[in-house]
Order: sequence, then structure tokens, then C-alpha cells
Amino acid sequence: MQPIDQYETAEPTESSLLTRVGPGMAVVDSAGDDAGKVSAVQLPGTDVRPDTVVGLAEVLMGSGYLRVDGTGALSNDTYASGDDIADVIDGEPGTVRLRVRRDELPRSAS
Repeated sequence: MQPIDQYETAEPTESSLLTRVGPGMAVVDSAGDDAGKVSAVQLPGTDVRPDTVVGLAEVLMGSGYLRVDGTGALSNDTYASGDDIADVIDGEPGTVRLRVRRDELPRSAS
């Protein structure tokens, strides 16, 4: 449990940012480029294994992750860990801003 910060000066943690993410939210990378839309969110410690390579899948399960439906005709879906989230902007549909570029995100195996 996090301490109460009556002055709201504490930096949000990645896992608290992940709890604010929902399907349908827009995703932009660190350069401000469109990375797609959130199709699924799994909180840290999930038993839901992402469709990616062994080793990386377990890391994502531990940190929590979101699946991003890619943009463009030839794109694959990608995964962003809770640690990759820089900010979440609430709204309709809301926006997830990442700390990394889209091409740095691991791709789905299918």
C-alpha cells in the first residue's frame, strides 16, 4: 500500500499507471507517433501468458502488460510492459504515452 500524499507530489508508479489503462485507449510512443490501440490489459502477477517468446512472456507477466493492436496494413500487435508506460491521459477514449518507441516493443508471435 502506498502512503497517502495529501499534496499529490509523489510520482505515480508504473503499476498504478497500468491500473488506469483500458481497452480502446490510444497508444503513442515516446516520439509521439501512433502505436495503435489497447486491446487487453493484464496487471502484475497475471497468469495470462502473452503470445510472445518464452522468457519475455514471463517478464511481461511479472510486470503487467498491455497488448497494443498495431496500426498499418503490415503491422503486428505488440506488448508494452507496465514499466514502458510514461503517462496515462484520461478521457474518451484516453491515451497511453510510452517511454519507448513503437519499434522497440516486442511483437506478438502470431
